[in-house]
Amino acid sequence: MFTEKANKIFQDVIEKYHVINTVDQPFENAYDKSRLLEHLLYRKCWIDTVQWHYEDIIRDPQIDPVAALTLKRQIDASNQDRTDMVEYIDSYFLEKYNAVIAKADATINTESPAWGVDRLSILALKIYHMNEEATRTDASDAHRDACQKKLNILLEQRVDLSTAIDTLLSDIEKGDKYMKVYKQMKMYNDDELNPVLRGQK
Repeated sequence: MFTEKANKIFQDVIEKYHVINTVDQPFENAYDKSRLLEHLLYRKCWIDTVQWHYEDIIRDPQIDPVAALTLKRQIDASNQDRTDMVEYIDSYFLEKYNAVIAKADATINTESPAWGVDRLSILALKIYHMNEEATRTDASDAHRDACQKKLNILLEQRVDLSTAIDTLLSDIEKGDKYMKVYKQMKMYNDDELNPVLRGQK
């Protein structure tokens, strides 16, 4: 199943990141482009993992305002990279199922396959860090118990989301569903669409 592969890659990425555990570490993809899907999934989760830790850092109440602004710009750039990777993954699926003829009664899903993958990658990060909290030796028993309950729900959610993604891909392959991709039309980075940026031209 596709999600079995994706979940394993996400786990590998997150564990690899935490060997050094810094947002400034160099990135090296474990898969070259001859294995395009794996290459895209690995890159996608790395972006998510770095951004997860950006979000931790920027919430430091003692952060220097200048450093916070720099970090906000990094988060903005990371969000754009994340969106781009989702579109690359959807393009992979569009190409893969290009020859499939949708049935007359085929329906469209509320989200494309890659946006489901995006949620699955973020869920892998939630599971990793909730497990850390559920097993943290310097935390109270009450804290660990509460986090274990949350972890159990996250694990159940991963099963459900994985099943939903695999079912969607199967339905697309059979022609029961069809997919369309709407490119993200973000306006705040565009100096023609954002009135603040436009006013500075």
